[in-house]
Amino acid sequence: MIKSVLVSLFIFQLISTNPVIQSTQQIEIFDINQDKVIESIQPNSAVQQEVKKFLDGITGVYAKYNPIPNKGLMIRVPLEPNIMIRSQWFDDLVDEVTIIFPAEEQPYLMIFDDENNSYFLTFEADTTKFLALLDIKL
Repeated sequence: MIKSVLVSLFIFQLISTNPVIQSTQQIEIFDINQDKVIESIQPNSAVQQEVKKFLDGITGVYAKYNPIPNKGLMIRVPLEPNIMIRSQWFDDLVDEVTIIFPAEEQPYLMIFDDENNSYFLTFEADTTKFLALLDIKL
């Protein structure tokens, strides 16, 4: 119960941030096991380029009933400048992306449209370089 409340608070923070502040936000690494942000990192263009590859590689909608795993990491990356995504699954401007790395599944994305509706999307792209840039070992 507490874990789901903390994850919900993390997600609420993602959708309730002021757009003016977002350009100075940091990358946040949230450990679902520990129920907290374990590290904040200054955004950089190399990380954002990797995230753009993930967005370009969207392949479909994540279809599980509960998209937040019980174990793993969630990495929120603010995007500056924002990226326009046009696909059959999502068509809107994206100002941040959360990459979800479940303990025993392939990673997937959580993004929000301009009305703060969440979308969970699968993608095909190698996450090795992204994780190395953030010095994360899964």
